[in-house]
Amino acid sequence: MDLQLNSKIGLISGSTVGIGFAIATELAREGVRVVLNGRSQEKVDAAVVRLKGLVSGAQVSGVAADLSTEAGCQALFAACPQVDILVNNLGIFDPVPFESIPDSEWQRFFDTNVMSGVRLARYYLPAMKAKNWGRIVFISSESGINTPGEMVHYGMTKSAQLAISRGLAQSCAGTGVTVNAVLPGPTRSEGVGEFFGKLAAEAGISLDEMERRFFAEGRPTSILKRMIDPAEVAALVTYVCSPRAAATTGAALRVEGGIVSSIC
Repeated sequence: MDLQLNSKIGLISGSTVGIGFAIATELAREGVRVVLNGRSQEKVDAAVVRLKGLVSGAQVSGVAADLSTEAGCQALFAACPQVDILVNNLGIFDPVPFESIPDSEWQRFFDTNVMSGVRLARYYLPAMKAKNWGRIVFISSESGINTPGEMVHYGMTKSAQLAISRGLAQSCAGTGVTVNAVLPGPTRSEGVGEFFGKLAAEAGISLDEMERRFFAEGRPTSILKRMIDPAEVAALVTYVCSPRAAATTGAALRVEGGIVSSIC
């Protein structure tokens, strides 16, 4: 299927590794002129080289900027003034008991996971509306519906993304701009892999056994019963970014392996 994305400009926040990098890779394969983002210039440069090695002829650039801050967003806007596709992927997580989460951490999570996407959408949306075409995708999580007791502050930010994406979609009614949220489940990204490796080592068990216990005890409603590959998330996001998905907007699209048990 031709996704009709050739020569579109796509910005993916937090895209030097994990789901963000996988999305950038799939978009590049479809001919999108991809802009990578990360906090470190070294990591951004390495990700650009890596993506070019994976996708022959890929048009890739990168901008190092901390998008959890207004100054970082302004630096990005100066370097990348216009996009056709915006994927708000930047996000952090950290399992911490609710009683141990200080105000500063609530604010840090909100600034990183929520305000980065708010600022980017607010900047890029007017031009999309003027062209009568654009795609904005928020990478939320199944945690936005099933708030995890072990990281309530993370779940809060993912729920906020669902509300923002729906409201923005409604503000684009009658235009060629769509706004959606994609809800991955537990995904085998570099960060999650390191976290599970640490837990397995502390428990004195194998990584496979740690994963089995997680789905048996932590996510028992999962139908997939395994970690999701970042490429599996990227495939859905790439379709949603395409003209083929013109009738999909204001949606919360699941790619979480069946953890969410409700049918709507």
